[in-house]
Order: sequence, then C-alpha cells, then structure tokens
Amino acid sequence: MNYEEELRSALDTFVVEGRELLEDMESSLLGLEQESDPIEAINAVFRAAHTIKGSSGLFGLHHMVRFTHVVESVLDRLRTNEISVSSDLVGALLPCRDFLGVLIEGLADGRMEQTPDEAVHAEALLARLHPFLADDGAAASAPARDAVPTRTARVGDATVNGGADDQPWASGRRRVHLSLGFGPDCLRSGMDPLAFVRYLSTFGDVVALTTLTDLLPDAAEMDPECCYLDFEVTMDSDAPLSVLADVFDFVRDDSRIEVLGAESSPAEWAGMVESSGALADRITQILVATQAVDDRALAEALSTRRAGHAADVDLIDRAPGSDLGASGRVDGLHPAAPGTVAQIGRQASAPQVESRPTAARSRPAGEAAGRESRSIRIDAPRLDRLIDVVGELVIAGASAGLKAAHHRDEALVLALGEVMRLVEEVRDSALQLRMVPIGTTFSRFQRVVRDISADLGKDVNLVISGGDTEVDKALVEQIGDPLTHLVRNSMDHGIESAEERLAAGKPARGTLRLNAFHDSGSIVIEVSDDGGGIDVERVRAKALERGVVEPGTVLSDAEVYALIFEPGFSTASSVSDLSGRGVGMDVVKRNVTALRGTIDVESHPGQGCTMRIRLPLTLAIIDGFLVGVGGATFVVPLDRVIECVELAPSAETRDFMGLRGEVLPFIRLRSLFTIEGEQPRRENVVVVEYAGMKVGLVVDTLMGEFQTVIKPLGRIFGHVRGISGSTILGNGDVALIIDVPMLVRHYGDRQTNAQQAIGGRE
Repeated sequence: MNYEEELRSALDTFVVEGRELLEDMESSLLGLEQESDPIEAINAVFRAAHTIKGSSGLFGLHHMVRFTHVVESVLDRLRTNEISVSSDLVGALLPCRDFLGVLIEGLADGRMEQTPDEAVHAEALLARLHPFLADDGAAASAPARDAVPTRTARVGDATVNGGADDQPWASGRRRVHLSLGFGPDCLRSGMDPLAFVRYLSTFGDVVALTTLTDLLPDAAEMDPECCYLDFEVTMDSDAPLSVLADVFDFVRDDSRIEVLGAESSPAEWAGMVESSGALADRITQILVATQAVDDRALAEALSTRRAGHAADVDLIDRAPGSDLGASGRVDGLHPAAPGTVAQIGRQASAPQVESRPTAARSRPAGEAAGRESRSIRIDAPRLDRLIDVVGELVIAGASAGLKAAHHRDEALVLALGEVMRLVEEVRDSALQLRMVPIGTTFSRFQRVVRDISADLGKDVNLVISGGDTEVDKALVEQIGDPLTHLVRNSMDHGIESAEERLAAGKPARGTLRLNAFHDSGSIVIEVSDDGGGIDVERVRAKALERGVVEPGTVLSDAEVYALIFEPGFSTASSVSDLSGRGVGMDVVKRNVTALRGTIDVESHPGQGCTMRIRLPLTLAIIDGFLVGVGGATFVVPLDRVIECVELAPSAETRDFMGLRGEVLPFIRLRSLFTIEGEQPRRENVVVVEYAGMKVGLVVDTLMGEFQTVIKPLGRIFGHVRGISGSTILGNGDVALIIDVPMLVRHYGDRQTNAQQAIGGRE
C-alpha cells in the first residue's frame, strides 16, 4: 500500500469516527437543557470536539482545527462554570456541530480544503459563539485566520514545521520538552508518529526536534511495520502541559509519552531521564543543548536519584535471597518521578534492542487483548456479502437434504442434519451481526423535535422508550425518513398550541412519544402524541370535497384514517414549510410497504393519536413453513404460525370453523390465487396470527419447516397482493412467501364491509 492509499484509509477511519463523535456530540448537547446536573454531558461534548480537533490536526486540516478550537474554548468555559447552560448557547453550538458534519462529509468526498462558502459560513457561526467567549475574544481571533504561518527548524535527524503566530496562547511562553517513545505497533494501527509531531506546531514554536535511532536493530532483524524511533521535541509554548499530553490520546496505551515544562521540578526532569533507560545519556545531552532545563539542577537531581537507587540496591543486597547482577545494579529499577505530568505506557528500561517490540508494552497482554476484542468495525458491504453467502449456503443445504432423502441414505441424512444445525447457528450469528438497537435512530429525533418546536412556537417534550429493541440495520437505515414524516406530522397537526392546550385543561407542554418493542416476530414502532387526535368528520368531509370517496359511502373510522395516506391528501388549512401540500404521509406508507411492513392508526378525540408501524425483524433470512396448493408451493413465515389442523368435511362450504370453542375464519389460498387443479379429498388449515387476530389458511398439503432466503419481487409484481417475496427451494423451484399481515387485514376489511352492509339494510 503506497502513501496515498494509506492516507485515504486513515481519512476513511477518521470520517467514520467523526460521524460517531458528532452523533454523540448532538445527543449530549440536546441533553444539556434536560439534565439537572449536566456536567457529564458537557464533558462528553468537550471530549468529542477535542478528539475531532486533534485528529484534524494530524491530517493538516487547519480550517477544522481553527473552527473546532473556538467551539472547544466555549465548551471549556462551560466546564469551568464561567458560563452556564442556556437555550441560546445550545442553539449556537448545534449549528457548529452540523457544520463540522459538513466538513467531515467533504473529507469523505475527497475534499481536504473548505470552500469559500464554507469559510463564510464558518465566520458566521463563530460570530454567534463570540458572546460566550472571554471578553478579549482572543480565543476566537487566532483560530479564525485563513492561513497558518510556519517556520522550519532542523535539529538532529529530522525537520518539522512550526507555526509561531497562530496560537491561542499569545504571551507568557516557556520552554517545554516532550520525550516521545511511540509503541512498536503504532504503524500497524495506522498512526504516523511524525503526524503527531507536526500537530505540535499548532501549539507553539518548535525549537528543536531530534530523532533517536539508538534502538534500531540490524537490518536483518528489522520488522518494516514496527516503529523503532524515539523523538525528543523542544518547543516554546504557553499551552498547559496536560493539553500537550492530550495530543497523544490515540497512542496513549502503548507509548512512553512525557511532557515537562519550566514549571516542572528538577526531580521530574531527572525521573524522565532515568525512565528512558538506554537513551538516558542522549536525552540528557539534548536537554542541556536546548536549554530545556538548567544543567546544574538536572545534574543535582540525577545525583540525588542515583544515591537513592544505590541505597535501594544496598537494602536489596542485604535481604535474604537477593541476587545482584555483575554491575551492582538491579535491572529495571527505575522508580517514576512522583510529579511527572504525563508518563504513559511504555518503559524502555533495559538496553536490549531485541526486546523493544515486546518490552514496550505497558499493559498485560491479556488486558490489552480484552480491551481490543470489545468491538470491531466491519464495512457494511462485507457484512451484506456474508449474509448473501449464508443464504446460498441455506439453499445448497436444503438441496443436499432433498437428495439424501431421495436416495434413502440414513447416514447421509443424519450427517446433513448436523450440517444444517450448524448452518442455522451460522445464519443466526450472521443475522445477529446486523441487529442494532433502534435507540440510536430514536435519539436523532431529539434534534428534530427541538428544531420543529422552535419553528412552530410549541413546547414539546420527546419521550423515548424501547430504545434497546434490536432490529436489522437495513431496516434502521430505511425507516428514518418515514419516522421523520410521522414526527413532523404529530407536532404540526396533532399537538395543539399552548393556548389551546391550556383551554382544554391540558399542560402547556405537549408530549411526543417514540416507542419500540417486539411482537410475534415483528418489531412495532409507535409514534404517539397527546394532542387533539384525528378529526374523523373533517377528514371525511375533505375526502368528499376532493372526490376521493363517493357521496353516501359509509366509511369506518379505520377506513377514514387510511385516507390520510392517500397521495396529495391534506386537511391543513394553509401551506407552511412543514405541511399543507399533501406530501409526506403517502411516502410513509409507500416506504413502510416496501419494507414488508404495515402502518395502523389509533386515535382518540381530544386525547391524542398513535401511528403504529409493524416491520419484520430482518429482511434477509427467515424460518418458514412450507405448504402446497395444487401445483404451487408457498412459504408461511413460521413466527406467524400458531398450529395446523385438518379441515373438517362440514366446513368445506363455509369460510369458518370451530376451534376449541372459538370461531376461526379462514381464507382459501386456492380461491385467492386462482390456482387450478383437482382439489384433494382432505385439506389442512394453517392457523396464523397477526396483531391479535387469528385466521386460517386452507392449503392442500403440509410440507414442514424450511429456512427461507427472502428474494424480493421485481417491480412488475408490485401490484400482487398477499405475496411479500419469493425464495428458491432445494430442488430449484420457486416458492412465494405469504404476506400474512395483508391477508389478515384483508379478512378484517371484508368482515367490516359485511357488517356495514347488514347495518345499511336494517
């Protein structure tokens, strides 16, 4: 992989992590006004901004560094209680978060510099932050420049550019020294040591940079992916030592990072020298040459520490069982100085070069492995490919099972049974990888509700429940837009103004709820409000006015509710930015239907309305129950099947039967799909359930359970009702997947129409 490819790979990682950080940042910002003690949320926002700023600096994205620095300055004042949480502050920070998202998406498109329009937008956003900064405005003025003046310093074995005039710390600089021993695996982790060093130039003037090659092994023993170099950096800066140490957060665990300044004691400087092991003499020379520390004070501190070490060695020598090396010293005895500001990770305590890659580890191997195994990032296309391969494996396994059964080879059938059991485990594990909590999607609506509330002049509180309910990631990605439409509709049409609510005896603040839960193999998502509900008469009148229904037509409430999903249908009296054009609810229904889902409406006048979406848990593979009707084969989703019974001869001329004291209506698939062929003497009924309603499906034969790889129907079959997809059987034939929810709704509508017809005759 060449440099350009490595840079692109690192940028891709930064883009993915940046998106996640911005999501966390938005969630925490929205929680500032809700929490009584927002300190954790403030720290979370600050950490997100600080991490984005640090990563931007590593890639030389100075415009992002400058912008984020101002945001960070405001957040720092918030952390130190110099300013307090307010709606104006959150309102100023949220657009800054959005702007960072625009810049990061620009990086995803390969754009490393901001456009002139983005620069103007950045200035406008920073102007909104200015009232929340210190009176002198220093924090805002320096980072807002368009260029970073740099100067070059060559000391030792490397060259670095240092920016002297672009610092937020304009005066009072002092000499700072950084001793950097990067971990041997930092290159494998995608970290470039020199990128960190270059980023230091944004905090001050780099006076000297020396690359130490003392620990380089012989060429024959060198691993090209391993880092053997140490760096000693001396700079003039007014930045706090903790800020400089935070630059190395990404390599903190496996590196030796020490940052000392003029405020550090001689004992701390001596501790840094001794902790460097075989590099101690070289580092001492560098410190004296760059005047980072007074040479006499350092010599006295080193002498004092060595005297203390000698006393420790003497005590060990007198202890029973002690064993000193030939040098009279105990290898590896380098106590850390108590006042060291940042001594992180690696300790190069022994001079053996060959031990560098392993001895550099500061944590036990088990602990490091445990931390690294907590999560792993997987590209979505790779995961989709895995699901596809598992699906093909399911089909191939079913085909092998049929052939084994045909040849009546019991041993082969048993072996294939074990293989299919393992295939099921692989299938379930693969599908579980795509399952994500829906709470992440719900959290985005905190921002939507806040913005729309401001636009409408309404006070609305969003309550989220069931956020830990897991659903297929493909569904999560596609359900966002329908939910946005429903939320906007509830806030605009459902929840009344504060005056109307108070007049109706309700709290001035409205409540919008998002809820999710599992039910009978489906995920149910509810969007409910405590508004005025749907005015049935108004919807009916609008439908008559637009000619959607004929005069005199009797409609049930459910049929009236269904009208709001018709294209172009709206009851709004005026057109606004949010509603009134009749575009939105029809899109909701179309998108939900495309996901093999349904949407129901439950409304109570004066109390509120609930929009309920039912979706399958996954779009990829399901357990099915195979049935035959004539020469056709169908698959009924197994999670919908309650039981199977034989159709009584007395029910052959009826559309219902008795089942343990219940009246079970049924639907004949032969009649529904106009399937020709001779009807068998005995028929069977597959009892299915959806939304609490049971219906029987009359079929010819029961063929047993079957793992079903769902294949979507083409657009040409989009008008076919009662079928949600197709699958390939083990013998190569195609079977259609029954859309149980649609059939149950079909029966319910038929019953409602029949009752209305009887009522009309009466």
